[in-house]
Amino acid sequence: MRKGLFSGSTGSGRGRVVVAMSGGVDSSVAAALLKEQGYEVAGVTMQLWDKGREEAARGNGHRPCCTLEDVMDAARVADRLKIPFEVLNLEEEFKRQVVGPFVDSYRCGMTPNPCILCNERIKFQALLDRAVEWGADFLATGHYARREVAADGLVRLKKGVDLSKEQSYFLFSTTPDQLKRLLFPLGTLCKHEVRRLAEEFRLPVAKKSESQEICFVADNDYAAFVERRDGHQATSGNIIDCQGKVLGRHDGIHRFTIGQRRGLGIAAPHPLYVTRIDPHTREVTVGPEQELYTHALEARDVNWIVPPAQEVFSATCKIRYRQQPVDCAVQTAENGKIELSFPEPVRAVTPGQAVVLYDGDTVLGGGWIVKNILNEDTRESA
Repeated sequence: MRKGLFSGSTGSGRGRVVVAMSGGVDSSVAAALLKEQGYEVAGVTMQLWDKGREEAARGNGHRPCCTLEDVMDAARVADRLKIPFEVLNLEEEFKRQVVGPFVDSYRCGMTPNPCILCNERIKFQALLDRAVEWGADFLATGHYARREVAADGLVRLKKGVDLSKEQSYFLFSTTPDQLKRLLFPLGTLCKHEVRRLAEEFRLPVAKKSESQEICFVADNDYAAFVERRDGHQATSGNIIDCQGKVLGRHDGIHRFTIGQRRGLGIAAPHPLYVTRIDPHTREVTVGPEQELYTHALEARDVNWIVPPAQEVFSATCKIRYRQQPVDCAVQTAENGKIELSFPEPVRAVTPGQAVVLYDGDTVLGGGWIVKNILNEDTRESA
């Protein structure tokens, strides 16, 4: 990033803000809104993954993100808005902090969520640190979430108003200090309003479709990606039922996730689902749907945006992004772990995924699921 990204003045009265621009509609409108609101805005696109080193998409109809086209689109938007623009290469950080843990998690029988790690370790750590070095007061993204500052100065993370797009789940690991420097201009908007604003601002990406894939898995084949990255390490084993009866063989535990029904490679007179994955024995346990339900889970590496006032308290939570929040009782521990219990059983608790806690529309914090207590699924991530 060149030294003169911002002008030599002290900036506008509202401050200087670096906008993480992906080349999509959301981040482009975020940049336009902030400029309209009086901020001194600069756009930055992160170069995270070289698509030339991976297979091209296999015609599955999905549009991958983070392509050269996306970088060019972000540059075109910046030119339209007349704001400075740079491309920042963070490929090594991304490979080390996101891709490596992604592969390791699948090899340990877990189902990772790389988008959360990217927010935590790349956007709101590496990029935010750079933005501050460049003289920015804030970093902004196109997430559908809200940031509110109370009269006492405490910052809260809240759900976006468009519940069909709401993305606070992906931001649970953000720290209070980071939140003080973050802006989410789209948090009070619905997607159709963002599209309309893109047209009004005459942005060249106004009609651009949304990406639907993990940016570094262009063909959406996670298993093949893991095999390409780790040299086809052998993790084959038995497929068994809950009594230990062998029903078949599999080619690797990285090909399975809790709740999976299709692609099991075995025949049965009734539907079977993956209920447990053991990375030590490499056994994949399958069973009827009722065996997917549990009353409790354990999570670790908990981040608190709103520290709990009691060791045991009630909240709502989500154990995956698209899930509706459910009631839970939370038991905290000194080692950064929490245990959640549910008044009604919850389906397909999946180690490797995040559990995020809410008080109404306020994010309290969250952590990474490591244990389905009912099924004694004690897999630990690498």
